Amino acid sequence: MGPTRLLIAGIIFALTIARAQTLPGTAPLTMEGDLSAQMIAGIDRFLERETLAAAAGRSGYWKVDTSGDRAAYEQSVQPNRDRLARILGVIDPRVPSVELEYIATATVPARVAETSLFTVYAVRWPVLDGLHAEGLLLQPKGRIIARVVALPDADQTPEVIAGLAPGLPAELQYARRLAENGCEVIVPTLVDRSDTFSGNPALNLSTNHPHREWIYRQSFVLGRNVGGYELQKIFAAVDWFTRRNREMPASIGVAGWGEGGLLALHSAALDRRIDATLVSGYFGPREQLWREPIYRNAFGLLNEFGDAEIARLIVPRALFIEHAFTPKVDGPPAARPRHSGAAPGRITPLDFARIREEYERARQLAGPHANSIRLHHGRDGGAIGPVAETTLLPFLQSLLAEFKGLRRAGDPPVELRPGFETIAGGMPALPAAVTARQERQVRGMERYTQWQLQFADRQRDEFLWKRVTPTNADTWHAAMDSYRDKAWHEMIGRYPTGTVPLNPRTRLLREAPTWTGYEVILDVLPEVYAWGYLLLPKGMKPGEKRSVVVTQHGVSGRPDSVISEDKTARAYATYQAYAVRLVERGFIVFAPHNPYTGDDAARVLQRKAQPIGKTIFSIIIAQHECILDFLSSRADVDSARIAFYGLSYGGQTAMRVPVIVERYAASICSGDFNEWTWKNASTDFSKSYMYNNAYERPEFRMGLTFGYAELAALMVPRPFMVERGHDDGVGIDEWVAYEYAKVRRLYDKLGISNRTEIEFFNGPHMIHGEGTFKFLHRHLNWPEPKETAASVPAAR
Repeated sequence: MGPTRLLIAGIIFALTIARAQTLPGTAPLTMEGDLSAQMIAGIDRFLERETLAAAAGRSGYWKVDTSGDRAAYEQSVQPNRDRLARILGVIDPRVPSVELEYIATATVPARVAETSLFTVYAVRWPVLDGLHAEGLLLQPKGRIIARVVALPDADQTPEVIAGLAPGLPAELQYARRLAENGCEVIVPTLVDRSDTFSGNPALNLSTNHPHREWIYRQSFVLGRNVGGYELQKIFAAVDWFTRRNREMPASIGVAGWGEGGLLALHSAALDRRIDATLVSGYFGPREQLWREPIYRNAFGLLNEFGDAEIARLIVPRALFIEHAFTPKVDGPPAARPRHSGAAPGRITPLDFARIREEYERARQLAGPHANSIRLHHGRDGGAIGPVAETTLLPFLQSLLAEFKGLRRAGDPPVELRPGFETIAGGMPALPAAVTARQERQVRGMERYTQWQLQFADRQRDEFLWKRVTPTNADTWHAAMDSYRDKAWHEMIGRYPTGTVPLNPRTRLLREAPTWTGYEVILDVLPEVYAWGYLLLPKGMKPGEKRSVVVTQHGVSGRPDSVISEDKTARAYATYQAYAVRLVERGFIVFAPHNPYTGDDAARVLQRKAQPIGKTIFSIIIAQHECILDFLSSRADVDSARIAFYGLSYGGQTAMRVPVIVERYAASICSGDFNEWTWKNASTDFSKSYMYNNAYERPEFRMGLTFGYAELAALMVPRPFMVERGHDDGVGIDEWVAYEYAKVRRLYDKLGISNRTEIEFFNGPHMIHGEGTFKFLHRHLNWPEPKETAASVPAAR
């Protein structure tokens, strides 16, 4: 044989080997390294671009009347104002007829301090049913020229800005300066960033969540937030001011620094009764919201609102933006033994150029009202204040046109309350009375939230169960179309697929005696891919189509986890090589990688997704749509018989992906099914997400719309099963049974009770693989192997 023929033969042999290493119709997979880390990095870059695209698309949410008529303008932006209120968690009705109450005891007077110009009182006022605000009332002794809610930063006490505690020079004690110049001032106590009360003493459990995060973590799933509660406290104070104005009219203002500046901006945007607003140390672009403390997270905010758009809701009322030093927040309190789990997040100063850029954008959006917005700063763009007198003066002049100038600071107020003296003498530690007041604010919000938690299932009843009557499976399925759309678009967030070709790449993974495995990668979205293992049983006949089971691993897993047959490995103890057991039973199996790896790199994906109205499941569902496209394109796959079976976070995926993607013919949730709202938000359950580091788990408003029973209702008429180990710490049997009873009742009433079941077994958080396997064989119409059919017990 000549050299040419030898070369050709060599090429043919090499091509034959290459074809054996890849699936027909696919390109060779050549990617190396950590495919999980590369997947997460690609998703991260995708979400960064989506955030910028969201900012560019905000104009589509606004239909602004530019005729110059104020009433027409306000009416045109009211839908935006209503949506902002919902995003910020302002959803509860306030108590009517707010009255300020003096706080006093037999030994502690309500009168806190008195000068020649004003008197200070300790006060509280009702806000929501069972929730009160506390703070200070500064009452001027002369004519009241305006009424102002003065908001400190979260880590300042009201006493600091009232001049009763150290921390600010006299000219920056802005609550005091407002009162000295004739303003009636209310200073609410904000929830701070310490972690003293972030836990449950009855359970002997503590965390290092800042108090603001402690409230956020339990309220977000209920459509609320710590900032929303504090906005309600401001609005209740304005309610009181408004009642006072019936007897003695005066303009109403709000001024704040740091977290107080955020609240000032948001409160004025939502409440048109506020005539002028001063925002210090908080204004700028928000595209990096995910870097800030998690309690500032707001689902979908950046699609419609940056700070400039929020300012647009304030004009033509006056808005004063002050470039001031921001509070120093480098992260949560330090983790320590028995105190951990907090989310990372920092507050860092913005360059003046970025602040000015957002300010100019706000003025552009304000159109004819641009002069209502003013920016105050120091020389060469330097920071001033907080709430410098050069900003305070025009703020007061906007509240009272004839106001001429600020009087000089008078004699400092002197604290009169026993037990508060140390606050005026310099702190290393706050006095006990101040700490007790902070505890009342934290525990008050916690009690209100936990009370709302108890009634969340009633709201879900109103949302779904009382609106749709179960008559038969077909009519129920049709009725669920709109609910499925709500779940996908409003709770999870949808990314349409098909924008990039699948471009499947494969390589041989393993040749086992009864099956062949291939590693597969599919393109999903720009820089986003799906990755997994395809296991094909040997001995399939030409033209034969098989059922498919998609096996999904949990947190920190990989596709390897579900095929590992090393009985000494942790993965085997958890997953029992169930992908291998299923392919050996004759199913085609696909084991995809879930990008939720349980570290901060993966958790940050949720942080980046939520401000643009998306979640990590927006990506995961898109991946599964492409996986199903790939599987359905194969000649050996029966696309009508593809089931999903996931454990742990894979079980969480089972409650979101198959209920949305109807091409999945059946779903099994293992090691996750629960009363999901309680699991997220309960402070009385030691295994709730309140006490671990899964800080990104809560999904906004989910507790008011879709618990697990409501999600399972979207599966009808498809088969649905729960696998539950008695010793599985993700929940307790009673919670699981309570929630599943709703599912069973629905299937019973629809006449399809044979399509759902639950299997309890003696065991921990693991794949049991007995009743579930029988369930798959029955509903995917694939016979059980003869040697195992008799030995597998029926599902209980």
